Amino acid sequence: MTVTNIIEQIDSWGATEPNRIAYIDEKEYTYGQLKKWSDQLAAFLSEKLMDRGPIVVYGDLEFEMLVAFLGASKAGHAYIPIEANTPNDRVELILAVAQPTLIISVEEWPDIPITCDVLSPVALKEIFYQNQILPKFESVQKDENYYLIFTSGTTGVPKGVQISHENLLSFVNWTLTDFILPKQSRFLSQAPYSFDLSVFDVYPALCSGGSLVPLKKEIINDFKALFATLPQLALDVWVSTPSFMDICLMEKEFNGENIPSLTTFIFCGEELTKKTARSLLERFPAAHIYNTYGPTEATVAISSVEITSTLLEQVDRLPIGYVKEDTKVTIMDDLQVLAAGKVGEIVISGPSVSKGYLNNPEKTAQAFLLLDGNWAYRTGDAGSLPDDGLLRYEGRIDFQVKLHGYRIELEDVDHHLNQVSLVKQATVVPKYQDHKVQQLVAFVVPNENEFAKEFQLTKAIKAELAEGVMDYMIPQRFVYVEQLPRTANGKIDRKGLINEVNG
Repeated sequence: MTVTNIIEQIDSWGATEPNRIAYIDEKEYTYGQLKKWSDQLAAFLSEKLMDRGPIVVYGDLEFEMLVAFLGASKAGHAYIPIEANTPNDRVELILAVAQPTLIISVEEWPDIPITCDVLSPVALKEIFYQNQILPKFESVQKDENYYLIFTSGTTGVPKGVQISHENLLSFVNWTLTDFILPKQSRFLSQAPYSFDLSVFDVYPALCSGGSLVPLKKEIINDFKALFATLPQLALDVWVSTPSFMDICLMEKEFNGENIPSLTTFIFCGEELTKKTARSLLERFPAAHIYNTYGPTEATVAISSVEITSTLLEQVDRLPIGYVKEDTKVTIMDDLQVLAAGKVGEIVISGPSVSKGYLNNPEKTAQAFLLLDGNWAYRTGDAGSLPDDGLLRYEGRIDFQVKLHGYRIELEDVDHHLNQVSLVKQATVVPKYQDHKVQQLVAFVVPNENEFAKEFQLTKAIKAELAEGVMDYMIPQRFVYVEQLPRTANGKIDRKGLINEVNG
């Protein structure tokens, strides 16, 4: 199917099949409810708001969040999802940049100073059940901002990535065309709406008439509850970071026999290791497993490849996919185009590339450029694009360190360390002294082993690691932990560990 308008496509299900299920939590919500409630909210917003400024939507994974997104879009406003329990300092920084015209609080708004009105959870519910005569909406379209996702800035000030209706259309049509998705799929909805990975489930599900099945944080954080809940969700399509899958694979009963409906896995947001992919293929041998790649600034993802046992045998590190048809990837070094197969910065151009950062021309100019007449984004990721057309990821340019004169990719060390038989999961961070890297510190979740002392385990890991890496790449210090810390978005919190080591 080809979608020409996001809002009209989602609304069409509510108009033609109002009883079709859109969202499944403790209770089920229909496309009819989604349409009626978002219509009523749009009518309210059209009457109340004099400008088309962005609207903050504050909450968790509630159905009302989806209604608010759609209602804002119908009324011509970009929405900014902010996850409840976001630290107040960060919320204040986002508000200072975004200057929203309204805040819709699906959950209670915290005690944060604001310069616009807040629509309370009670007032929001009242609007849903009104029967206003609907004005002719001027919905978000073409190059107008559809949503704004705030990512971390290097200076500590979040950057608001502007994603237009055209950007989102490019992504959704690619997803519905290039991935094997069962009809009327039940999609796992696990990523917070403030993390653009969530767009990978929300819009493909709603545009195709599927259902979203949220997995709330309190369940994710309770492993016993998580493992008991997963088989009950009857999921068809799984969308998550590889890190979340690593948690789920700790449960031996998580497999295709116990969850036969689960036939499609989509990973994005961080690197998918061979170890994770192999374990998953063993558990779900009939499933389609996709590794994808893309930054928030290019609308979620721009490349994908299905991971098969054949591919696993052929490569040392999983490729990140074939670039989608409407998009071009150029590998560059200091903005000079490199030959096929050479390693350089991944630069993306095409209709899914953001126009830049909201109210931040300086950062926009640093990260975006015109390339052969097309708007392009410099990812900061190192990669290569050989003649086979399969994009390779070679690590973050800003995760390169120099130790004793040797240039080392931290993610390269991670990759080899995670291949060691004694290691369940690991990541490596630099220890600095006088602004110079003095040693590499490995944080390791070990597999069960026979060693009585940690130093014996360390010696064995180093010996196996030395078979695949140069001596200077072997971490000097090993710290053993039960699990690696993660960010709010479910990624391994490398920056937090760097701060811990250098605190």
